[in-house]
Amino acid sequence: MGLTFYLSQPFALHALLAAILVAVSCGLIAPFVINRGMAFAVHGTSELAFTGAAAGLLINGNPVIGALVGALVVAGVIGLLGVRERERDSSIGVVLGFGLGLGVLLLSFYHGFATEATNILFGNIFGVSSGQLLLLLGIGAVVILSMMVLYRPLLFASVDPEVAVARGVPTRLLGIIFLFVLALTVTEAAQIVGTLLVLSLAITPAAAALRLSAKPATVTFLSICFALAAAVGGLVASLASNTIKPSVFVTSISFAIYIAARIVGSFTRPRRTH
Repeated sequence: MGLTFYLSQPFALHALLAAILVAVSCGLIAPFVINRGMAFAVHGTSELAFTGAAAGLLINGNPVIGALVGALVVAGVIGLLGVRERERDSSIGVVLGFGLGLGVLLLSFYHGFATEATNILFGNIFGVSSGQLLLLLGIGAVVILSMMVLYRPLLFASVDPEVAVARGVPTRLLGIIFLFVLALTVTEAAQIVGTLLVLSLAITPAAAALRLSAKPATVTFLSICFALAAAVGGLVASLASNTIKPSVFVTSISFAIYIAARIVGSFTRPRRTH
C-alpha cells in the first residue's frame, strides 16, 4: 500500500484538512507571538493544555475538549495575573509547575491504553475522531475570524504600544483577547505535534519569515506558507514512511525551513550601516 492509497482514505483526508486549518491558524498568530514576546506564553499554555487533556482523558476519554478547557483556563489566569511581559512570564512560571504536577497526578489515575497518554504529548492527528475533527474545525474558524478582526489594531498595539495607548487603542483588552486566541490555536496544534512540540508551528514559521522580510503583511503570508509546508508536508511524509509519527516530520521540516531562511536572509536582507 503506497502513499496514493493512504491519501484516498477518509482518515488521511480528515487529517490533512485539520492540518491545513492548524497551519493557517498558527501562521496567523506566530508573528504576533514573536512581536509581543510571548514565546514563553506559548510554551506555558501548551504544557498546561496537557493537564487539561489528561483530565479530559480521565473523565470522558476526550483529551481534545480537556486540552481546550485547560488552555482557556490558563489564558484567563495569565490575563488576570498580568499581561505585561515581565508579569506574564513570572505568572506562567508559577502556574506551570503546579499545572504539570497536577497533570502527572491525573495521568497516574488513568488505566487505559498507554498510547492515549503518549498522544497528548506527541500528537496523533490520524487518530482524531469525527467529533474531534468538527471541534477542531470550529476552533480553527474562530481563530481565523478573530485574527481577521483583530489584525490591524493588534499589529498597532504590538509594534508601538505607547502610541497605540495614546490613540485610544484598548491594548490591555487586545492582549487578553489574544491570549484566548493563542489558547485556541495551541489546542489545535497539539493534535498534530503534541503539547511538547507546539513551538514548531506557533513560533518557528514566523521566526523564519522575519529572516526574509520586515513587512508585516509579507511576514504573515510567509509564516502561513511555512506552517502549511511543515504541517502538510509532515503528514504526507508520515504516510509515506508508514512508521514515523507526523510530529517528527513536522518539527524537522519547520526547523529546516528556519535554517534555510537564516541562510537566505543573510544574503538578501540589507545590512545596517554604522
